[in-house]
Amino acid sequence: MARIVDGAIPSPNIWNSPRTYELENRAVDPDGAAEAAMSAIRPWTGGAVLDIGCGTGYHLPGLAATARTVIGVEPHAALAALAAERCRALPRVFVRTATAQALPVPDSSVDIAFARWAYFFGPGCEPGLRELSRVVRRGGAAFVIDLDASRGDFGAWFSRTVPSYSAAAVEAFWSRQGWQRRELDLRMVFSTRADLEAVLRIEFAPDVAEEAIARTPGLEVAYPNILRWRLF
Repeated sequence: MARIVDGAIPSPNIWNSPRTYELENRAVDPDGAAEAAMSAIRPWTGGAVLDIGCGTGYHLPGLAATARTVIGVEPHAALAALAAERCRALPRVFVRTATAQALPVPDSSVDIAFARWAYFFGPGCEPGLRELSRVVRRGGAAFVIDLDASRGDFGAWFSRTVPSYSAAAVEAFWSRQGWQRRELDLRMVFSTRADLEAVLRIEFAPDVAEEAIARTPGLEVAYPNILRWRLF
């Protein structure tokens, strides 16, 4: 079994099915709406970028195209190894096996920190927020992108799969923290029907996944998200 750093929040979709999650990464946001929204708030060209919960490193090469340096942090050692292999030919990309609660970077060393669908899910993530305050330098920014469970079919399917999750409690948490927010109407667009069905099956409980598949014609799924950010 792969080593997992203590304190990591489990991510059953990518931890258990990294190849299928790769299909999901390829499908999400073909329009580039999320990165455009973040770049408009605080661009990262020439900066030091931190990707928290980077998984297999899917986003690291794209970030490295304009950033000065990119550090990917991932608590699941096997996924971190895949991320390191993916970026082996990129000298300005570094991958570390660690958690959001103990980021392996110096104080005030990061211009932009990203977390996409990883760790910062609301109440309980205060240790990671403290780490962001430690590592992001003045003039930098931190971005968190997560599913909006209060909107659309995707949000309803997620809420049925994880009934303990409270979108209202999460929203109240971020409001107390003083972070800003913007709704993102993302979409997933797949190459094949088989890929779409495989991804829905790793995202939802079995009965919910089958309903989602039956109710989703074609190759596209609406994927409501929220972008949250703080400027330092």
